[in-house]
Amino acid sequence: MERQIFYEGLTKFEENFISKRDSFYVATVGENGFPYIQHRGGPKGFLKVLDKNRLGFIDFSGNMQYISLGNLATNNKVALFLVDYPNRKRLKIYVKAEIAELKDNPVLFESLNLVDYKFRPELMMIFYVEA
Repeated sequence: MERQIFYEGLTKFEENFISKRDSFYVATVGENGFPYIQHRGGPKGFLKVLDKNRLGFIDFSGNMQYISLGNLATNNKVALFLVDYPNRKRLKIYVKAEIAELKDNPVLFESLNLVDYKFRPELMMIFYVEA
């Protein structure tokens, strides 16, 4: 019989993998039932591990497309897909997403802040790990 091991939250291996990524994909579902996948990129480590059950990043001004945010207004279930292309490894994480306003969460902003990154922050996105 094969032995299965279950962890609550992220493992150290997963935390390390996440901290080395400079991009990931966010999959949401709209009210119409169709999935939408959006690429998010930034400096290495911009997606931060806050603790073993939470990830977060600062969303910066970009292409002015707010489809993912609109989808999250009606369904906060999200799939994250992180890829290490050179080593042919990937990590898929099911999360629930929450939008956090910059002005309302200065402590969270400081924990997600990127030193010397020159883009204008718009909001913060927090992911609660489900699986």
